[in-house]
Amino acid sequence: MKKRNLKVMALLTVGTMLAGSLTGCGSEPADNSSAQGSSGESSQQSEEQQSEESSEEQQAASGEVVDIKWAMVGNGMPDNYDAWKAELDAYLEEKIGVHLDVEVVKWDDWGNRRNILAKNNTEFDILFTDSGTYASDVRTNTFADISGVLQSTCPELYSFIPADYWDAVSIDGGIYAVPTYKDSSATQYFIWDKELVDKYEIDYENMHDLQSLTDALTKIKDGEGSEPFILASDGLGAVLDKYDGMGAGLPGIGVSYNDSTKKAVSIYEQDDIMADLKTLHEWYKAGIINQDAETLGEAPKYRMCYVAQGWPLAAKTVWGPNMEKEVVVSQWGDTHLSFSTVGGSLNCISSSCKNVEKALQLLELVNTDSHVRDALYFGLEGENFEYNSEGRVHKINTDWSMAGYTQGTFFNVTLTDDVEENQWDEVRALNESAVASPVLGISIDTTEFEGELANCNEIIERYRKGLLTGTSDPEETVPKMMEELRASGFDTIMEQVQAQIDAAQ
Repeated sequence: MKKRNLKVMALLTVGTMLAGSLTGCGSEPADNSSAQGSSGESSQQSEEQQSEESSEEQQAASGEVVDIKWAMVGNGMPDNYDAWKAELDAYLEEKIGVHLDVEVVKWDDWGNRRNILAKNNTEFDILFTDSGTYASDVRTNTFADISGVLQSTCPELYSFIPADYWDAVSIDGGIYAVPTYKDSSATQYFIWDKELVDKYEIDYENMHDLQSLTDALTKIKDGEGSEPFILASDGLGAVLDKYDGMGAGLPGIGVSYNDSTKKAVSIYEQDDIMADLKTLHEWYKAGIINQDAETLGEAPKYRMCYVAQGWPLAAKTVWGPNMEKEVVVSQWGDTHLSFSTVGGSLNCISSSCKNVEKALQLLELVNTDSHVRDALYFGLEGENFEYNSEGRVHKINTDWSMAGYTQGTFFNVTLTDDVEENQWDEVRALNESAVASPVLGISIDTTEFEGELANCNEIIERYRKGLLTGTSDPEETVPKMMEELRASGFDTIMEQVQAQIDAAQ
């Protein structure tokens, strides 16, 4: 990359420091003591606020540099943030007339800080979020509807992200988020220790459901003398992934990915789910699953066979290295696309933002310009990373504290020099082949049944571990659980979910 003039860099750094207090999309709201002043003071404050807002809008219209504040989660603020910001701001200013101010909130503080930011949305222009809170924040007017300006302002961004992804984040016809186009579909894999596969001649490539694993796991258990399919207390939640829960917050209700009629059903009572739960219970009784599964807090680093979401090359880049073993994989079921899979990483613009189009242009650049993307993903060139003669990234250290998945696509991140194959090509192919949920784009509003929802979730939580670890017999446990659920309003919830699906069609 081209080195910047040191004198220019110094001036930019000073300018950044002086402008630091001007970032964000609006001024802090007045406190109560100020609000209790005279009507003349209130009028003066109102006029000053309107003048400031007008000035910000005129600033953007006049071509002056606009400050955009972006709040995201990670490992806290980078130690070299000021130098990084100065370098990136010079590039952003030249490209789109923007300077970027990033707030990187530590993981353990994120929940509380995110809620504060969402409640007082004048403190950010762009906020990272996910499917867990997105719909409720939209309904409280936290985020701006960008559907009216998206295609005209950022046509490259709009065309780059597949139409299904925009549908996934659509609520009542509006678009309130830029979805992160990455591993945004979900594919489950059976992961095997290759040494054992070879030793016991396991035909893993032709095993694509739980039932097909039984004989192989039995052979390994008998030969090794220990449980080959170890589960922790959260169990094998992937058995429920055949149904889209639509972000309703109740794992017991969903629509099958293969049901074009879009019928909401009681998931645990479906034949395919019951079959998998019975298999888990059979494995538990046979000693294939560990006997302490329901109480085991964390699965061990090494497991002979287990399930994980990802893509085939993760066997070389993640799963194998993590176990310090060579592993082989086979796919379990279809690749699915839903609001939950897309909603793992969303970036939303504040409804109080005075420069929505500039904020959108920044997100477009992040998703289409590798220089910007690498800066956010890897850090400061020359200090955190460098480009080698082949144009690949060599990481100088691992100090960079921003979380890459929160920012933008993986598909324009420069490959690092420690990988042989481009795993993102594989991820993209999976995304393109994914089975889209028939209720993609339908967001369920739970405000009318929050009480029933809370009660039902409490009941499911009591039974879930036993069912998903195989500890409980589903033929006895599911009917008992459903009886309690129905006494607590389960059918009412399902009726209202179905009514919303029907109304959205």
